[in-house]
Amino acid sequence: MIFKDWKNSASHLKDVRYLSIMAVFIAIKVIIGSAYIPLSESLHIKFSFLAICVEASIIGPVAGMVSGLVTDLIGFMIAPSGPFFPGYTLSAMLTELVYASFLYHKPLSIARITAAKAINNYVVNVCIGSIWSSMLYGNLYLYYFMRSIVKNTLLLPLEVILLVLLFNLLGRTLKARGFLHADTSFPIPFLTSKTK
Repeated sequence: MIFKDWKNSASHLKDVRYLSIMAVFIAIKVIIGSAYIPLSESLHIKFSFLAICVEASIIGPVAGMVSGLVTDLIGFMIAPSGPFFPGYTLSAMLTELVYASFLYHKPLSIARITAAKAINNYVVNVCIGSIWSSMLYGNLYLYYFMRSIVKNTLLLPLEVILLVLLFNLLGRTLKARGFLHADTSFPIPFLTSKTK
């Protein structure tokens, strides 16, 4: 099953329709990548994760990782927020991989969306992201880890709610066009029949 999903996703890189979808999502991610809403002095929410998650559910792991790579490179060239560091490029690719692993060719559920977001928050953002920050800026890993885990824990419920709302808004159209699993129902249930 995993091999089939990776093969299908790789085939999208030869499909003009999917390449067009990737181009649109890359543009969206670059545009909204630096936009955020401050929730407090040290806490703000960005919205690029919404586009990343929807894209990954449509194009899968291989095409998603390629899109993550291209988005990070273009975003850095257009609006660099610091020195270029390949670790962050890797994180962008891993983020797409995690979302695709849970949502590509699978019935959507709140549980799946939550699991994908939690893994991205705690593994990619907290554990791996703290390594990159420590390498770049020199402070101890634990310093960045503690800051990041608090931030990602506080944001997780809000991010999951936004993802569920977005999929409920767009899902029927995406399903009708064959981009989402045929067994996905709306409103999105907490569990699907295959995960109960």
